[in-house]
Amino acid sequence: MLCVYIFLLLTLSRVGMSSLQDKQTDFGLKVFSQLAKDSVDQNVAFSPYGVASVLAMAQLGAAGNTRKALNTAMGFSLQERGMSRQQRLLQRDLSSEDGVEIASGVMVERKMSLEKRYRRALSKAFQTHPHQMDFTKPDQAVDIINSWVSDHTAGSIPEFLASGTLSDETRLVLLNALHFQGLWKVPFDPKLTQERMFHCANGSTVPVHMMRLTNRFNYGEFVTADGVDYDVIEVPYEGDSLSMLLVSPFEPEVSLSALSGDLSSQRIQQWRAELRNVKRQLAMPRFTLNSEVNLKTALFNMGLGSMFNLATADFTRITADERLCVSKVLQTVKIEVNEQGTKGAAATAAVMFSRMAVEEITLDRPFLFLIQHKHTGAVLFMGQFNNPL
Repeated sequence: MLCVYIFLLLTLSRVGMSSLQDKQTDFGLKVFSQLAKDSVDQNVAFSPYGVASVLAMAQLGAAGNTRKALNTAMGFSLQERGMSRQQRLLQRDLSSEDGVEIASGVMVERKMSLEKRYRRALSKAFQTHPHQMDFTKPDQAVDIINSWVSDHTAGSIPEFLASGTLSDETRLVLLNALHFQGLWKVPFDPKLTQERMFHCANGSTVPVHMMRLTNRFNYGEFVTADGVDYDVIEVPYEGDSLSMLLVSPFEPEVSLSALSGDLSSQRIQQWRAELRNVKRQLAMPRFTLNSEVNLKTALFNMGLGSMFNLATADFTRITADERLCVSKVLQTVKIEVNEQGTKGAAATAAVMFSRMAVEEITLDRPFLFLIQHKHTGAVLFMGQFNNPL
């Protein structure tokens, strides 16, 4: 079976920016679904918000067929009137939440001149300004970018880019860093944590430390369009503005891919509208996930292959100096869930070059989880958990 964690679905006040955030969420969920297809029995942690932000920065500099392909795949365009303001307000509202830090960065080759309108667009939408770098010293550039990511993830991701990731042909690196630390509204009592067997997606069983909490939860039972029954339980963090949504099929033999393919911003809104407050005993694993992925294949499968080809990519709105294309889109996500709460960190980069009794609900088999900030519906993290680490 497949186990998908959809980690930080941050929801801010949906007034004015819901359209953009819903479309970003839908795009992120589609990328995750592509990743999940290639990771049926594996754990995956992912940041939908991170990939949407980085590609939106690239989209601001796209023209011609590349712009059309990005608009189609992403379902929105920050080049449209009013959309940059929505992006800026969304990032502001997310960053204003206690325990959430979001940063955008643009590292540009020092000898390359960026178009003034691209600089203005980055500033307006992401409140970021390009930092000049010397990519003729690629290892030094890697160190600088890794320091930036570490600073904006509270040291959780100290070595985002490996040595050799960049080259002297690198011209631009678009970055998003996301850090989240939240305490459960009602913590799990460590004294109740006990070893139990987790039924993995590949049919094996592995012992895990299973946390327990008896409380009133928002809970609901749902059915996919294909007739797969599953349930959703919400576990809130302190302050009630963020929560984790845990999603698991009723039947243990059902793959989580049957659920991940059914995910959308509209579906998540349906969950929230129909969840009811009931008393339950929740048992879930204490776990840590680390994912490092290159999203090129997933994005290629979504119709974005042309932006990876120097002959077909059109990023002329970024610079007139030379032709650019995307070489790789990388993401690293780290998630830790324990009795006290959750720590999550994500770094995403697009590298451009020239040339995620009381009835008991026991998550002892693969399941989905979502952490949502309740006003905007922004998905910050997602993933899948198939085997305890």
